[in-house]
Amino acid sequence: MKKKLSHINNKGKATMVDVSEKKETLRIAEAFAEVKVSKEVFDTIKKNEISKGDVLTVAKLAGIQAAKKTSELIPLCHNIFISKVDIELKLNKKNISVEIKSFAKTNSVTGIEMEALTAVSVAALTVYDMCKALDKKIIIREIKLLSKTRGKSGDFSRR
Repeated sequence: MKKKLSHINNKGKATMVDVSEKKETLRIAEAFAEVKVSKEVFDTIKKNEISKGDVLTVAKLAGIQAAKKTSELIPLCHNIFISKVDIELKLNKKNISVEIKSFAKTNSVTGIEMEALTAVSVAALTVYDMCKALDKKIIIREIKLLSKTRGKSGDFSRR
């Protein structure tokens, strides 16, 4: 059976999905991003000596704020109540990178994957913005959904 894209109507045009008949369920999503930096940038973040301030804290707050604004950024995304969003940023010495993981939770009729993905994306962009004066070769990579629960498509886990 061929899967159909949910945001395309019967005329092939983009449309917002009608979720009015769906039941509320607890939904959780986790996402990941990695920001590859130079050794100089890594060490400067670690010492908390970036001139713009505490990179990891500012990026965490930016990611949380972004999750709450997802429906304003992604045109066909529903505005949903977010009961919890958190961001964890870790310095990975082996990869010389900043690893970002988000956790988002809602009791809603539609999923929260986009909020989790938006959170790590904006957190990664914030790391770039705060460190670009030292090095513009920073690479944002591996933005991906790690897991999600419930919904029409069921549970998903990359692990």
